Amino acid sequence: MLSATNLTAGYRHGPNVLNGLSITLQPGRIIGVQGPSGCGKSTLIRVLALLHPPRTGRLHLDGQPVQRFRYAAPAGQRRRIGVVFQHPRAAADPRHTLRRIVSAHLPPTAPPEETDRLSALVGLTPDLLDRRPHEVSDGQLQRACLARTLGAHPRYLLCDEMTAMLDASSAATLLHLLLAQVREDDRAALMVSHDPALLDAICDQTIQWHHLTNP
Repeated sequence: MLSATNLTAGYRHGPNVLNGLSITLQPGRIIGVQGPSGCGKSTLIRVLALLHPPRTGRLHLDGQPVQRFRYAAPAGQRRRIGVVFQHPRAAADPRHTLRRIVSAHLPPTAPPEETDRLSALVGLTPDLLDRRPHEVSDGQLQRACLARTLGAHPRYLLCDEMTAMLDASSAATLLHLLLAQVREDDRAALMVSHDPALLDAICDQTIQWHHLTNP
């Protein structure tokens, strides 16, 4: 499990964005978080992804306390958590081809065909893999970013408005893929979105907050 207890978090000398938050991600389940812009959803993702240290509270990953964040976090802990961000163009190197983006987190021992398998899994056709981000749509680039995340085989998937840049068809495809990955591989996922209908369609539980505190 990935669990947070009584977290508070903020930025620089500003007020807390998260206040006394507790949440648990369990294998095989998708938890949704719905709320307006500015309520702390992205901050929650960053704390759970070990990218931003909380001010107070406790974070446990598979029974181990998390005590270090950012690049100081142990590689073994970082590899168990995968993140798909809202804006794929900010999350992908514009110099790289989609093939290189997809294969970025594969272990050195992975066979060459693993990149093709992951690409096909997310619906990327072979003709797209030698293109760079400026040569593909937001939806195609987001598929590559999701494939890259899945290539690391994380136990916990954190999705920050993953479908916000996608058309309805692409969003439905990626959501069904996410659901299958969670169910078949016994992963856990956190899905952040503004869209309550989307969360109701895919999540086992949806938490609605105006500010991310315990309701």
